[in-house]
Amino acid sequence: MSEEPSSQFLQGLHQLAIDNNHILQQFLRYRQELLEWNTRFNLTAIKDPQEVLIKHFLDSLSLLAVFDQPRARVLDIGSGAGFPGLPLKIVRPGWQVTLLEATGKRVTFLRHIVDVLQLEDVSFVQGRAEDVGRQQDLRAAFDLVTARAVAALPTLLEYCAPFSRAGGLIVLPKKGELADEMEAGCRAAGQLGAAFKADTAVTLPGLDDDRRLLVWEQRKPCPAHYPRSGPAMAKRPLG
Repeated sequence: MSEEPSSQFLQGLHQLAIDNNHILQQFLRYRQELLEWNTRFNLTAIKDPQEVLIKHFLDSLSLLAVFDQPRARVLDIGSGAGFPGLPLKIVRPGWQVTLLEATGKRVTFLRHIVDVLQLEDVSFVQGRAEDVGRQQDLRAAFDLVTARAVAALPTLLEYCAPFSRAGGLIVLPKKGELADEMEAGCRAAGQLGAAFKADTAVTLPGLDDDRRLLVWEQRKPCPAHYPRSGPAMAKRPLG
């Protein structure tokens, strides 16, 4: 593995005003642990060391373009190997980050990497969003909710909205042609107490492939009957 970070990654950190050697070393250790664990567990399809820095870490940090507060309570749904929640936590240590992940081996990795990097105020919830979203201690509890999952906008919004406080943001990374999906997403948002706020292009180095951040504001608490079960969402998607 190449130990040195790519110039694109360094340029991206500089563009985000992150010029801290300790943070850089944390990312390099994160990459090392991720690729070592990936030889035993299926954590990521991206195996090139430099691509990990760009497509996982820098891509995660792109959310700072639309949400950047010194302190915030953040939920990352379907966190997988920690994206975008842990890269954001590394550069914003004042954030309280909750990682929601259904797969046990991935939660094991998340606990390991948080311990290795000595990150504080990170919590873990193992489960599916449609089940966890009914837990009263987590409903309407977060300033920022995000999901880097591959799903249509109505489904992602139904996953996210129950967790967002009134006035909080839902940020969904997407790319490609989204016109039809956006129409359905906007209709779904109205049913969930949310409203579309912004469509922001990602402009960081190495991520110039039509990546976008779709931002939604939770205008009022999500109605209590959402989220529905997974089968109900699949059979009758909102929007």
